[in-house]
Amino acid sequence: MFILVANLGSTSFKYRLFDLSDERQLARGGIDRIGQPQSQCFVEIGTHREEDTRGVPDHAAAVRLCLEQLMHPQWGCLKSADEVEAIGFKAVFAGKLSGIRIVDEELLTMMESLSDIAPAHNPPYAKAMRQLRSAFPQIPLVAALETAFHETIPPEIRAYAIPFEWQEEHGIKRWGFHGASHRFIGQRIGELLGRQDLRVISCHLGGSNSLCAMKGGVSQANSLGMSPQTGLCHNNRVGDFDPFALPVIMRATGKTLAQILEDLSNKSGLLGMSGLSGDVRDLENAAASGNARADLALKVFVQSIRQYLGAYLTVLGGADAIVFTGGIGENSVRIRNDVCAGMEWAGIELDTEKNKTVPRGSEMNLAASTSRTQIWVVPTNEEIVVARQTAAVIKTK
Repeated sequence: MFILVANLGSTSFKYRLFDLSDERQLARGGIDRIGQPQSQCFVEIGTHREEDTRGVPDHAAAVRLCLEQLMHPQWGCLKSADEVEAIGFKAVFAGKLSGIRIVDEELLTMMESLSDIAPAHNPPYAKAMRQLRSAFPQIPLVAALETAFHETIPPEIRAYAIPFEWQEEHGIKRWGFHGASHRFIGQRIGELLGRQDLRVISCHLGGSNSLCAMKGGVSQANSLGMSPQTGLCHNNRVGDFDPFALPVIMRATGKTLAQILEDLSNKSGLLGMSGLSGDVRDLENAAASGNARADLALKVFVQSIRQYLGAYLTVLGGADAIVFTGGIGENSVRIRNDVCAGMEWAGIELDTEKNKTVPRGSEMNLAASTSRTQIWVVPTNEEIVVARQTAAVIKTK
């Protein structure tokens, strides 16, 4: 069974093709700057790589190009587009329509109605899915909602202290996100340690960030709440924020609520604090050169991670393993070091020399020999999780 997994942005389409008979990745590719006169395109099949620029007007045209690349007579890996049995999407939020679902009108309408909750994700996904349903009616589309993994979180952890009917009637609760990444980490660390009863805190740190507490690979808590703008601070999104500050800002700036929400979701986080960049690599370089705001942004980021880390130690009653993943988690020596600093009281001791020498893309235990808790770097693989879920839905349907 061949499954195409799509990762969508408003002007981008990235994909991976899997053969689910043995879970091999057959190809990967991407198209950036969709809708512009020259889009940047690439495809990798085995050791072969092709790059070019051309006009790609929309996501339907991007998928057509993708299929053309995969069926190339010299270096392609498909004989026909009919071999693709489904396209899976790491969709973000559809409220009560959670889980793994065939994309239909009900789902698309719900995603569009909740675009203000996930403004960076829902609009491009819903638009692209509509284009693809129209252009490729023969290929089933499957949405693996990020909230699905967190449906096991106990109600006392999911609930906000709000009027009860808001949760019951309007779905106002901590939904949790990054489900595919945390699901993969829970499964993979169990394989690495040969146990299925582990207490694990997964730290997904990248463009957006979250911590997840898991027991036996099952989600018990997630730092992202009602929306992907909450929890830890992100590259350009605010993280946890007191809503009673909103009228103060509105009076002081004359901005509307919609304008302030736009600032909180696009001009805040590491970017807003530093005034320089939302990229941790840029901030680490600037901080090393004496930029105080960049250094403060990194310290605020670390502190937000540590606050949730401490909370999740209480949720789980300790941890057998802490796992760093995502672009920052896998590659930032400083962030891993600062998160674990002074945590010996909790049985968390990082080997600082190992921490400095993690080969890129490797799985490695960074815990000191005296640490009661293992501290791992594990690259995530959200795409294979979505591919598995997509295949399962297609088989049952």
